Amino acid sequence: MKWLLPVFFWLLVMPAPADARDQIHIVSSSTVYPFAGLVAEHFGKSSGFRAPVIESTGSGGGFKLFCASIDADSPDIVGASRPIAKSEAKDCAAHEVGLIGEIVIGFDGIALVNAKSAHPYQLTRRQLFLAIAKTVPRDGKLIANPYARWSEIDPALPSDPILVFGPAPNHGTRDVLLDLVMERSCQAFPEISGLEPIARKQVCEHLREDGHFIEVSENYTIILRKLVGEPNALGILPFSYLDQNGDKIQAATLEGFVPSYDNIYNLSYPLARPLFLYVKTSHIPVTHGILEYLTEFLSEKACGKDGYLADHGLIVLSEAARQVEREKLEAWRHR
Repeated sequence: MKWLLPVFFWLLVMPAPADARDQIHIVSSSTVYPFAGLVAEHFGKSSGFRAPVIESTGSGGGFKLFCASIDADSPDIVGASRPIAKSEAKDCAAHEVGLIGEIVIGFDGIALVNAKSAHPYQLTRRQLFLAIAKTVPRDGKLIANPYARWSEIDPALPSDPILVFGPAPNHGTRDVLLDLVMERSCQAFPEISGLEPIARKQVCEHLREDGHFIEVSENYTIILRKLVGEPNALGILPFSYLDQNGDKIQAATLEGFVPSYDNIYNLSYPLARPLFLYVKTSHIPVTHGILEYLTEFLSEKACGKDGYLADHGLIVLSEAARQVEREKLEAWRHR
């Protein structure tokens, strides 16, 4: 898998080291945040180091803070539910952040869920696109999305009103949704695939603003609460939230697959994705405990198949893949 190869980003010149600090500063996507927090808790109790400070910022917000400075008070690590973008890497370079190390910590899937008291959905990516896109093809033209009920998209679907709670642009989950659902569905419509790239991007990436798709910029627990109050609504959540709240919500089937541990692990579920940590390697010598924290993250007790992260919904790496990530730590240790 391309995500499991050692990845390094050489960004301009290496900066001068930051001032010494005895507490790791982490900014994180909402998806990675619970896992980073669990590791921080165990690390603080058992390592002799202070537990890291972690902020939930979203992937985009985390990269912005991470790349803004190399100073001592800037984040050492960013947790992300998508790879770093080229524009973000350029921003890091512009601020002389230096060498960034990438760690894959496991896998997650985006689940489409609704309240357990309602009927489960069986959907395709094409149907989801038609439900939440701002502009859709119809009769050879592109028009403002007219669909108000699922049955208007496909008579086999329920006649429930379309109401989807999903991630705002500050979440890495939004980027994955655009990539794995919106962009891929666009390619199947000749009215869209024939557009110039900029026009096609406008159609594929703009979601409804008419009340049928509701952006949630806060933590995903907000979506959970909304689904309880709106039983016929769908929510777009990381698999870990489904795994931990199976008494309240249920998953939709997407193109014949449910978001289960095995389906995400073997990448048969269409919305499976890797999760990442990015590290300022120039902070490793001066912020105490960075490599030790990452070692705890990749340990058998945390990231093994029976580890405490798996107990909280992380789809863990194979032992061989985890060894690849551990070897990166050793390379940084001996730089």
